[in-house]
Amino acid sequence: MINQDTINKIMDTARIEEVVGDFVSLKKRGTSLIGNCPFHNEKTPSFHVSVTKGIYKCFGCGKGGDSVHFIMDHEKYSYPEALKFLAQKYNIEVEEEQQRPEHIAANNARESLYVISQYAAAFFANELWTGEQGRAIGLSYFKERGFREDIIRKFELGYSPDQWDALLLSAKAAGHQEEYLSKTGLTVHNDNGRIYDRFRGRVMFPIHNFTGRVIGFGGRTLKTDKNVPKYVNSPESDIYHKSNVLYGLFQAKKAIRDADNCYLVEGYADVLSVHQAGVENVVASSGTSLTVEQIRLIGRFTQNVTILYDGDAAGIKASLRGLDMILEEGLNVKVVNFPDGHDPDSYMHRVGAGAFKNYIENNRKDFILYKADILLKEAGKDPIKRAGIIRDIVESIAKIPDDIKVSVFIRECSHLLQVEERMLLTELNKMRSAKFKKNAAAQPSRRQFPSASPEQDGPPENLFDDNAKPDLPDEQERADDDLLQEHEIIRLLLAFGHELVSWDNIDDMYIGSFIIQNLADVTFEDEICKKIIESYKQEIENGHLPVANQFIKSEDRTIADLAITLSTSPYTLSENWYNKHQIYVRDETVNLKATILGGLFHLKKRKVDRILLGLLQEIKTEDDPVNQEILMQRYAFIKNVEREISRFLGSVVIK
Repeated sequence: MINQDTINKIMDTARIEEVVGDFVSLKKRGTSLIGNCPFHNEKTPSFHVSVTKGIYKCFGCGKGGDSVHFIMDHEKYSYPEALKFLAQKYNIEVEEEQQRPEHIAANNARESLYVISQYAAAFFANELWTGEQGRAIGLSYFKERGFREDIIRKFELGYSPDQWDALLLSAKAAGHQEEYLSKTGLTVHNDNGRIYDRFRGRVMFPIHNFTGRVIGFGGRTLKTDKNVPKYVNSPESDIYHKSNVLYGLFQAKKAIRDADNCYLVEGYADVLSVHQAGVENVVASSGTSLTVEQIRLIGRFTQNVTILYDGDAAGIKASLRGLDMILEEGLNVKVVNFPDGHDPDSYMHRVGAGAFKNYIENNRKDFILYKADILLKEAGKDPIKRAGIIRDIVESIAKIPDDIKVSVFIRECSHLLQVEERMLLTELNKMRSAKFKKNAAAQPSRRQFPSASPEQDGPPENLFDDNAKPDLPDEQERADDDLLQEHEIIRLLLAFGHELVSWDNIDDMYIGSFIIQNLADVTFEDEICKKIIESYKQEIENGHLPVANQFIKSEDRTIADLAITLSTSPYTLSENWYNKHQIYVRDETVNLKATILGGLFHLKKRKVDRILLGLLQEIKTEDDPVNQEILMQRYAFIKNVEREISRFLGSVVIK
């Protein structure tokens, strides 16, 4: 258990823009910061961070919370794990009520996998720098490849001794369990039940998630035996899913945001070489074909990707089609091809860091035009092949979601392919139409039925089958409207409850108390709203005026989620209204009386309308004349109340 003083210190120190900024590329918009949501796939930013309130909110998927909840949601951590993560980020010493032994694996199984992975990384690095084999074989190899010591240390490179159980014995001696060595793939069981190290005799490349925790490894053999695989990677585990990981992202993420561009290479050595050349915004797909998840990971930091291809023509052609999915995700793609069969690693070491940087800056080419150029050279003058290439190029363009970019590429490719724009557009529209029909066919059919007419008491005529149902009843729509009005009252409490009433000669009363007093005759229907109102009322009775943060940081996640939703907005008023057009738009704070009373009276009008509707139904069904007269008198009284409310709201109701 982490003691409360430590929790308070973590909560006071953690800055939401810094915590979220480690995972999401944020840009300023009005008083908020916005970016693409890390919790669902989106191309238009709907993820907002409020620095002043210390919260985030996605208006696309609904996720929201403070710094701790962000880490919990993003990293799938428990509450204590998220607190410890933030404590480590801000160098805060965590004081626990019960201390656990330092060298025993964490009780939580997932955390134990992280612990043993970090131990293994430290073991391999120590062997590289201090072990006899490590220095003679591993360190010598890296230096012969031209890697500087600072790069070797930055990426925590290491060496696994060429022994059956060097890591196994060391880990067990340090108190770690065989179970977790096996679950991370650091050790392997053979058919005879023997346990041995997976990566023995290899130089090691630790793979980090983008918070910096070691989750897996790549190991390269230095042996020339063709029966020994050149690279061995960690198997899938609870913490390592290779399709969701980009090698080097932890070291590159800041540079990617700063440059607004991500260089994508093939292998570990390519990342190290490009990084060493001073181009730090570089990642690799960890020895796998590029996946949609990896593309979306890049998309959190930048919309611009530059592929650094190996110079092998066959390899380039094979990978062209796979890169179409980058276009489909809405990213801008450029390509750099290296001469004479070089890859980024070999070319950097051949020409040096300065010339390497100049080369990639001066030789970037848009992916579509690059693809067209490569395929046209292969087709030569063969008309059949050229026709196939035209369709292939248009197919790539059709995947781009931005119509302006599509228009530009159609024009460019028309010139390059020597085909009229009209022909390319016709082909493009055919492909899009076919895709639309395919997607529509995959959707479950929905039959629409006409709603009942005003004269019709029963359900609509069943046109297709006996199970046909009318649209949602008006009762549901009224309930939705009531919920909106109840939410508005909660919003006003959170936003202005701590300010003083400044109208009708009311002295020394806070708006929060004023609202609660005026809700004495109102019953809330929504359970979450009811909880907040009751809590607010209880606090006032105890002599305290609640603030929004009490509800935003509530242990009841339903209350916290609603408080965050009502305390944030996806919209901001552009300064151009006044600066350019001299149009002044009044803020709701200019006339708080109208804002507060408007919210209260709109809510009461909705409640009164519901009462009137219920009375009308009772009058229609009541057969006793005496009871009917009583109901009509009550209806007249409530109707007068409604007219008074409507008069304040500026409405005119004639019935």
